[in-house]
Amino acid sequence: MVTAPPTIGQRIDSQYGGLSPQEQRAADFILDHLGDLAVYNATELAKLSGVSKATVSRLFRRLGFSDSAEVREHARSLRSQGAPLGGVGAAAGTPSALAAHATQESENLQKMLAGLDDGRLDAAARLIAGAGEVVLIGLRNSYPLALHLRQQLAQARDRVRLAPVPGQSLGEELAGLGSRDVVVLVGFRRRSSGFALIMQALRERALPVVLISDSSARRHAEGAAYWLECPVDSVSAFDSYAAAMSLMNLLASGVLGVDVRDGRTRIASITSVYDALDELETPW
Repeated sequence: MVTAPPTIGQRIDSQYGGLSPQEQRAADFILDHLGDLAVYNATELAKLSGVSKATVSRLFRRLGFSDSAEVREHARSLRSQGAPLGGVGAAAGTPSALAAHATQESENLQKMLAGLDDGRLDAAARLIAGAGEVVLIGLRNSYPLALHLRQQLAQARDRVRLAPVPGQSLGEELAGLGSRDVVVLVGFRRRSSGFALIMQALRERALPVVLISDSSARRHAEGAAYWLECPVDSVSAFDSYAAAMSLMNLLASGVLGVDVRDGRTRIASITSVYDALDELETPW
């Protein structure tokens, strides 16, 4: 197994005690501004952290980088993989930060919608609506999204389940599925190392796949019947799944719309069971 090289934050943490006071000052600034590291050069870092350029250069070498250009490339690589960068977010609620956040969220949503105007969303919804069984797979950060989509689809049709069951493996979940069934695979960046093997297993079993992911999963898209791409870019330390949740809403609504009468009948049946079990809070 190939081990990923340590991040700059991990390198600082492991060597922090051995750094000089000036180097620690520069390191503190870097840790608090990891999200901006991709655009700063050594001179700017030195000025902003209140140390000399020579101190910053010496710190970079101690951390295993040849120069500031290599550090910037390292930061860009981490962010493109979805690694959380940035400080503690002390200024997250300022007007400028909120405006930047809103702008990025809007851009993500517009990019997602633009990628669906070729009819693939409707085609994916029809595939799911007509399947014998629908299995949703989401690992790591994709699990909550798959769980939410399962809850929405279960309102529109029967035989919808989430896999794997917590604490279990995927093998028993895929056994018995056939070409009339559909797997909805949610795989946003920082996927598990076995993601390619999952795609391979689904392909070998001729299982139709709807892949929901960001652009980093492009290499897996050729094995899917439909690929619904959704950006998760963010101005903050963490990826944003706001557009992804909107996509889940559109997809589930599309499935419901394939056969509105059956969908409404199922929703009414579910609601009656809610009432019988007194499961939902009364809104008044």
